[in-house]
Amino acid sequence: MPKLACVAGELSGDLLAAPVLNALNQIPETAYLEVYGIGGPRMQAEGFRSDWPMETLSVRGYVEAIRQLPAILKLRRELITSLLHQNRPDVYLGIDAPDFNLGVELQLRKAGIPTLHLVSPSIWAWRGGRIKKIAQAVERMLCIFPFETEIYERAGVSASYVGHPLASDIPLEPNTNLARAKIAEILQVSPQALGDKVIAVLPGSRGSEIEHIAPIFFETMQVLTSRLQGERLAFCIPVALPQLRKPLEDLRQQALERYPDLQIYLLDGQADVILEAADLVLIASGTATLQAALWKKPMVISYKVPWLTAQIMKRQGYLPYVGLPNILCGEFVVPELLQDDATPEKLAQALLDWLNHPAKVVELKERFAVMHETLRRPTGLLVAQAVAQTLHAHGHRTSV
Repeated sequence: MPKLACVAGELSGDLLAAPVLNALNQIPETAYLEVYGIGGPRMQAEGFRSDWPMETLSVRGYVEAIRQLPAILKLRRELITSLLHQNRPDVYLGIDAPDFNLGVELQLRKAGIPTLHLVSPSIWAWRGGRIKKIAQAVERMLCIFPFETEIYERAGVSASYVGHPLASDIPLEPNTNLARAKIAEILQVSPQALGDKVIAVLPGSRGSEIEHIAPIFFETMQVLTSRLQGERLAFCIPVALPQLRKPLEDLRQQALERYPDLQIYLLDGQADVILEAADLVLIASGTATLQAALWKKPMVISYKVPWLTAQIMKRQGYLPYVGLPNILCGEFVVPELLQDDATPEKLAQALLDWLNHPAKVVELKERFAVMHETLRRPTGLLVAQAVAQTLHAHGHRTSV
């Protein structure tokens, strides 16, 4: 039985990989594959065998990665040894996590194992020199944004545009009222209890993000409530992982001690339902900003990392923006308040600006609708077909 090894390094990778595994199970040429490696709950629900914990790789930024580096390097050594000797795959598919996956792919490709990589590293935004390593490590790059393939073709790397799976998962037209009814049902309250405005607050899916940006977001809720006296606001926060609930609950309790009338709801998972229901979004930079854009929501993007991490990233960056909606539109269509600018007062004012300018919201939604159409492809099927084509090209029988 042919084998596919696959590694996703964090929740966003798990989200991207699950439709791929579903498609692999559905099409005849790959339904028989044994699929294993490192993955999250969505991948495992599709029959994936995760041999190591994905959480070890779920870090962001230089300073944070240094702390976790011994565990990451140990895991990578074990993985490479296993894939070269005990569980040698016929194809390797790396899902994002380039700092980890490219090192694995380089060793496997040297050993004759074909390597695919889904989600190009952001070489167009920063650290463009990585394309040399990519050319050595990756047989075929599977790009989720349309402008990326030309960059790889110029560098002599085979690349295909497969679209972004979120664009297929999220409907072109959100149903805000239905989403609010779902939230009310989960919370066991009436839809009217959610008030005049629903504001989605997404502080991130990593412990380091909850530590650095979530306290500022909770203060922003307080400032915004004080500036919108007379309006009933419901702040809804998706809890990405069970271990994040306690720190978020602690922040919620602290906020309620100061402002007892605040409506702050924590919901396990449910990011898409919360985004669909929202009038407005306060969000940490990352894949979730693309989710919010696909739901056609006005948003304020923020981020805060340790000073050293920020300085290193600043020196290696090429673009004036970090949020995916701005990168894809090629301009600041939504505000970004990062580092020292990430203050509760500035964030609250940026949110108010959206509420005070409904015409700008309409224009933004039109921009996001065009983006949605561009990214909407049968991503899972296209990646599954790339796996089948690679198996076929390297001597394994498929019907492709």
